[in-house]
Order: sequence, then structure tokens, then C-alpha cells
Amino acid sequence: MIGKFIGAFSSDIGIDLGTANTLVYVRDQGVVLREPSVVAVKSGTNFVLAVGDDAKRMLGRTPGNIVAVRPLRDGVVADYEVTEAMLRHFIRKIHRRRWIRPRIVIAVPSGITEVEKRAVNESAAAAGAREVHLIEEPMAAAIGVGLPVHEAAANMIVDIGGGTTEVAIISLYGLVYSRSLRVAGDELDEAVANYLRRACNLMIGERTAEEIKIRMGSAFPQEKETSVEVKGRDLVSGLPRTVKVTSTEIREAMMEPLGAIVDSIRATLERCPPELSADLVDRGIVLAGGGALLKGIDRLVSEETGLPVHVAEDPLSAVAEGVGKLLDELDFLKKVTRTARY
Repeated sequence: MIGKFIGAFSSDIGIDLGTANTLVYVRDQGVVLREPSVVAVKSGTNFVLAVGDDAKRMLGRTPGNIVAVRPLRDGVVADYEVTEAMLRHFIRKIHRRRWIRPRIVIAVPSGITEVEKRAVNESAAAAGAREVHLIEEPMAAAIGVGLPVHEAAANMIVDIGGGTTEVAIISLYGLVYSRSLRVAGDELDEAVANYLRRACNLMIGERTAEEIKIRMGSAFPQEKETSVEVKGRDLVSGLPRTVKVTSTEIREAMMEPLGAIVDSIRATLERCPPELSADLVDRGIVLAGGGALLKGIDRLVSEETGLPVHVAEDPLSAVAEGVGKLLDELDFLKKVTRTARY
């Protein structure tokens, strides 16, 4: 009886628990929170000093007694206690009343192991969830962009996040075939930083590398190539220095991780049953996730696969919108998720 009373006053939430960003969808309200998956803790402890935007501003800028960490790596929980603290912070930010225990739907990579699933479940339960549903990210993204996943026809989604790239073919509420590749936005940032270190003897931080990728990055030659000045530390002298790099150089620097993503898409298509392959000739591929915003990535994938490629209207919110839609359709939720109650 008490559980039903608490449930009646709780607002169910959906969480896109991403390596780079966490998005929270509240039932009947939409996406209400979008913050970096970063936590600042006191060095040598799990004492939380800042979470989200406040913590990200500290990345690479903290004194010795403060450490800014990303508790998720490659789309999964790398630090259980810090992940729990981050989830608790986000839940309390939405629900001011601490006695509320919401039902939570969390999107996880399709290649997640049973141990990793347990870590996500336990983190959410410890953060205050009364019931936890896990759904594979590609299924959530497909629902979020409006693909008819209930039909007996192929729907292909490629969700390029911060830690993983999820490639899946979906039909009749299920994943016909999926691949979870631990190459995504983080590896693109790393490729940019490695290029500047190797070609220019310039050391830059991960925030700077991400900014260069967003501003200058592309996956396909552009009509107008641009250049930008990058500030960092000279590896030889150890002093601050500025170098100029072009968008062509940045594109070439990212070719290896981009090639791995394209190879994963091709490998998925090769495993697709013939009847469903025929559907994809007309329906094509839908790109979601932050990586879908990289200029020219739709043209690159189309050139390599020969299929039409569409970028989701709001690729960053696709997974969060998907888990949100499931909150309103409990029968649908039961068909596509795994549940744990606390």
C-alpha cells in the first residue's frame, strides 16, 4: 500500500546515461536536464564537490586536491560509487522531495555484459529508484527518432555517442543484429589530440580537442575548407604556443576511428537477412547521437554503403526521447526492456 502511495506521487524518469553527457526525461515534461557526465571529487575520496556542467569546467584545471572524473567509460560504469553520486544528484535536481522514489528507464549499450548491467541497476537503485528498466541504446534511439520498430520490416539505426557506436537492425520489437563498437566521439577527440602532438609537437587537453572537432571536424571533403589557431603547450620547450591547423588536417586525423565506425556498419549489413536487406534499399540508415552532427558523416556512410542515409532531427536527444516514450507505454516497455524492482 505504501509503495503504491509513493508511486502515485513519483514522476517516472528516463535516463540516457552517456559517457559524455547524461540526459534526463521526465514523464509529461520532456527532456529537463542535459549535463556532462563529469563529477569533481576530493582527491583520494569519493566526496563529491561538483557534478555536470560545474564539474566539466574543472576538467584539466583542478588543483592537486580536486579530481574531475568521468565515471562512465565506453558507455558503461567504470566507477560505481561516483556514478551513484552523479545519478543521485541529477534525480534530486529534478525531484526536490527526497522521499520520492521514481521508476527509471535507463539506456545502456547493446554489448553490455551481465556484470555491467548489474552495476547500472545497483547504481540507480542506490540513487533512489524503486524500479529500474534497462533498454538497449539502439532500440531507444530508434524509438526516439520515430522508426516503426513494431513492424515486420528492417529499421537500421547508427547511434554514435561519446563512448560507443551502436549499430543495429531492428524488426518486430527486437534487435535482429547489433554491434556495440567502443569507438566513438572520445576516440575522435583523442585522434585530434594525437595528431597535434605528433605533427605539431603541441599538447592539448580533451576539452580543447573536443572543441576543435565540433568547430572544424568533418568526415567528408567540404566545399570551403577552413583553418583555426590552436593554443597548447609546446612539447619541446614546455612553453605555451599557438599553431594553425586546417579542417583538412583534422579530417585526415580522424580517418582511422571513422573508418572503424564505417567498417562496423558494413559488417552489420553483411549479417542482415536478405528479406530485411531489401527493405533497407528504400528505408536506408538513420544516424543519431552526437557523432551524427559531424559534418559530412552522412555522405561518408552513404558513399561506403550505397544506401540513403538520414540524420535524425535532434540526434543528441534521440535516446532520451526514446526512453521517455516508453514511460507512457508500459506494454511496449515490457516487450523491449529488462526490469529490476527494489
